This record gives sequence, C-alpha cells and structure tokens, in this order.
Amino acid sequence: MDRRRKPKLAVWKFSSCSGCQLALLNLEDELLQVAGAVDIAYFPEASRAVAKGPYDLSLVEGSITTPHDVERIKDVRRESKYLVAVGACATAGGIQALRNFKDVNEFVSTVYASPEYIETLAKSTPIADHVLVDFELRGCPINKRQLLEVLSAFLHGRRPNTPPHSVCVECKQVGNTCVMVAQGIPCLGPVTHAGCGALCPAYNRGCYGCFGPMETPNPEALSEQWGRLGVGEEEIVRAYRGFNANAEAFRKEGEAREKQDAQS
Repeated sequence: MDRRRKPKLAVWKFSSCSGCQLALLNLEDELLQVAGAVDIAYFPEASRAVAKGPYDLSLVEGSITTPHDVERIKDVRRESKYLVAVGACATAGGIQALRNFKDVNEFVSTVYASPEYIETLAKSTPIADHVLVDFELRGCPINKRQLLEVLSAFLHGRRPNTPPHSVCVECKQVGNTCVMVAQGIPCLGPVTHAGCGALCPAYNRGCYGCFGPMETPNPEALSEQWGRLGVGEEEIVRAYRGFNANAEAFRKEGEAREKQDAQS
C-alpha cells in the first residue's frame, strides 16, 4: 500500500445481523489506533461520512441473497484492492443458508402477504461464490482479536496469521477437560475452526461449530462417534445445519446423514 497516505478502509454489509461489524467497534482502545492508521472511508454502521473509492481494503459482512446483492458485490470488488470476507454469513452463507435445503418459494409465500413483491435468490451463498476473496475470517461473530490481526496484516503487506487448527487445541490450551470423552456430551469441536477460545466447552457444553469447518476436517468420523454416544441421524444433521450449514464439509456431511436417515 502507498505509505504516503493513509490506506482507505471500507466496511460493507450484505445479508447479515451486523454482529461482525460490531466486532470492529468493540475493539475499544485498539479502535483508536486503527482509526489513526487508516482512513475509514465507508462504514455506515459507524459513520454517515462517505468517501469515494477505490479502497485499499474492504471488509465484507453478509451473504449474497438477492440479485441486487450479486451486482453490488461485483462493484465492491472492482473498487477494492483487497477484499476480506468476515463472518459466517460472508464465508459460508450464514444461518440464512438453511433456505438452501428447502424450497425458498414456499418460505416466501408463507411469510409475506404479497410474495410477488419479494425478489430473492433460491440460495444464500458466500462472497467467494461470486468474486475473488483475498482472505476469509471465520466466526459467528468473528473474534475481534483475529480481526485486528487481519487489519494489521494487510496494512503491513503480509498474510494474516490465524489458527488453522480445531477447537480441541484451544480446549487443551485453556485446560478444559474434553466434554465428549469425560461426559459423553456431543461436541463439534474436533471439526470446528479455532477462534472462540473454546467458550462452550469451558462451560461444559459441546461446541456448536460457530467458526465453521477447520482445515481438513473429518466430520464423518465425528458423526460415527456421536452415533456411539446415542445421537440419532436427525440430530446429527441438525447439528451440522447451524451458522455454517452451507460450508462444504458441514453441508456434505449433513446431506450424507440425511440420506442415510431416510434409507433407515
């Protein structure tokens, strides 16, 4: 990036709850340093001020759910030197991707009195399905410390250093006893990307998979272990269909278990 001026940062929202944008605002003391290092050119969640592009770095929250979204994300990509997708919606389609497993027209006709006015896509898809993404930051919501690392990395021209391992490693780091081994509690930790600090297992609850699949996960083996704990196929399918239902590893395992349940 050009060191003679402050890099221009833009923060964009698509279909989402805005929770990942709040992670940036929740940096608190560090936010002052971020604001001092960049020109926040576009961030409707925080300011009405708008500076025209091009932008050095764009953070994109939310999934693509409408035809308008498809065209808009292409415009954002053209205006951005680097584009980072942040959060489960932007990286996997989000909780709204549950529509991908059903007929969206049925939902629209049920929810809206005049469905003919609703323009939507059949599926909720991640940003990378439509444009080139330079980096994906997982989580629902994202970890604000990881967000700070991403900002620092792109400001200094290096690749972000975020952990590729599973939540199980985080459990070991903080001294948690494995809830699945010790208590027989079903847990998605072995296949879930680290980033939450093993929050749920720390309170004797199984991981819900908020950060999506880790690198090279083995959900089939985990499902078999869940089965040995007495968890039925329908419940296993439901576990994979959470915030990251459309993430490839979770989607495929959910579909496989759903098919197996239908055949049994």
